[in-house]
Amino acid sequence: MRIIAGTAGGLALSRPPEDVRPTMDRVRAAVFSSLGDAVPGARVLDLFAGSGAMGLEALSRGAASAVFVDANPRCAACVKSNLRRTGLDGSVQTMDAMTFLELYASAQFDLIFADPPYAKQPDDRDFASELLRLPALAAALPAGGTLILERLSGAKDPADGVLSLVRARRYGESEIAYFTHV
Repeated sequence: MRIIAGTAGGLALSRPPEDVRPTMDRVRAAVFSSLGDAVPGARVLDLFAGSGAMGLEALSRGAASAVFVDANPRCAACVKSNLRRTGLDGSVQTMDAMTFLELYASAQFDLIFADPPYAKQPDDRDFASELLRLPALAAALPAGGTLILERLSGAKDPADGVLSLVRARRYGESEIAYFTHV
């Protein structure tokens, strides 16, 4: 796992704990290729950050700022280590992503990356659907802002979601979905 491009391009990243599924380099490269000019100067939020690879990639490509949020202290420590390793600057918050949005939605972010745990079994918590229903999520995105959500391929959007799906692309069992305001 490494930074693909920008000021920290090519630098290796520390991996998150074993039970965390990092976004593959090729998927990250495709996401950032599709975002193009939206990244430089952007205010970025990386929810369920894991290693912080998405937010770090954005910072390396010229994002103005990044906030990394993960409830797992081992993931937060991994992000801090990766910030030091790359020489990039960002804020790391060790808390639940939904709670963070409820508390700090007014901060507004141009790009929000979210890679929650997948709901693979019927009794698994469906973080992706919960996130899409959360009014604070829409409040955190200004007009023209984008949520980039990594989720289980074929996941259904909730009927009462607060954002509108713009496009989605499948990568194996994962899907990258791009959302904006309804």
